[in-house]
Amino acid sequence: MTNPADAATGPGGGYLDSASAEPLHPAARDTLLAALDQGYADPRRLHRPGRNARLLLDNARAVLADALGVRPDEVTFTSSGTEAVHRGLLGLHRARARVSDRIVHSAVEHSAVLHAAAWAPGETVSAPVDALGRVLVDELVAASEGAAVVALQAANHEVGTLQPVGDVAERLPGVPLFVDACAAAGRVGLPTGWSAAAASAHKWGGPAGVGVLLVRKGARWTSPFPRDDRVDDRASGFENVPAALAAAAALQAVVAERDETAARQAALVDRVRAAVLEIPDTDVVGDPVDRLPHLVTFSFLYVDGEALVHALGRHGFGVASGSACTASTLEPSHVLAAMGALTHGNVRLSLARDTSPEEVERFLAVLPGAVAEIRADVGL
Repeated sequence: MTNPADAATGPGGGYLDSASAEPLHPAARDTLLAALDQGYADPRRLHRPGRNARLLLDNARAVLADALGVRPDEVTFTSSGTEAVHRGLLGLHRARARVSDRIVHSAVEHSAVLHAAAWAPGETVSAPVDALGRVLVDELVAASEGAAVVALQAANHEVGTLQPVGDVAERLPGVPLFVDACAAAGRVGLPTGWSAAAASAHKWGGPAGVGVLLVRKGARWTSPFPRDDRVDDRASGFENVPAALAAAAALQAVVAERDETAARQAALVDRVRAAVLEIPDTDVVGDPVDRLPHLVTFSFLYVDGEALVHALGRHGFGVASGSACTASTLEPSHVLAAMGALTHGNVRLSLARDTSPEEVERFLAVLPGAVAEIRADVGL
């Protein structure tokens, strides 16, 4: 049987966009198939199928909580990571409505955070970052005095830089902290000091359509949306019990093998960083050390990012671009712009769980020629 990832990238290539979605983990696939026959019923019902579904849902919550190092009653399953971000941030904000309506966030947050902050009533303040994409803590803290909530990601989704969440939490003991951990969960341990956090199962090899909202025990959180009479009153809609169980199984497996995977991926990313810097007029962005192990982003002067993605695709490689004039947004990357980095000719490469050294070497063999060809097309 043909591997779907191979069919998507073509012969001799490789899927190098796991930061968008990691291929389904075998543990998730096996669990999902087994749970489909047992977890179909409404977990609120008292009949046997309903009780079975409730047991599976409770088991999924317990397994996921153990993998993340939190309490089971702090875990809520949502329909996506985006929904978890919206509920987490806006729920903290609404609970503080009588104190303040101001939201402070770093300039490099995911668009899900930015859209939620813009939608909420009140003032929104963006705190600057340095050239590595790390928030300037003094500026963030100064802007956060009297704020309703502060949003700071665990790690950046475009350049991989880890954020000083624990330091910020220590300096703002009275202000709730929301952490978008979608890019980091499963890859590295959760930071400390947050009141609410969000994660997304398809980022660690779980099925798509499963988000995770974490709300610390004792944190003031009020639902920003209409409530629903479900098992967990922090969410709404019918629970996808089989998918939640598969997400938990995948995370459990990923965390168990995390140290070995991270060391192998970090060494491959170091190889990519060194090789890419040999191409003229190239900028490798993000922290070279304090970062997610599987992700690296680089930009090429005089190169269109979308054209480079297509050129690499013709060689069978699936990569992402956060640069200007991408097919999806036609907008420059706000992350790279905030860092003062080149926003055109950008490629984000993120290794999948089973990406091999041979795949990386094949990518590095075709990349210089693809860049040179695009530059030649514009007369350079």
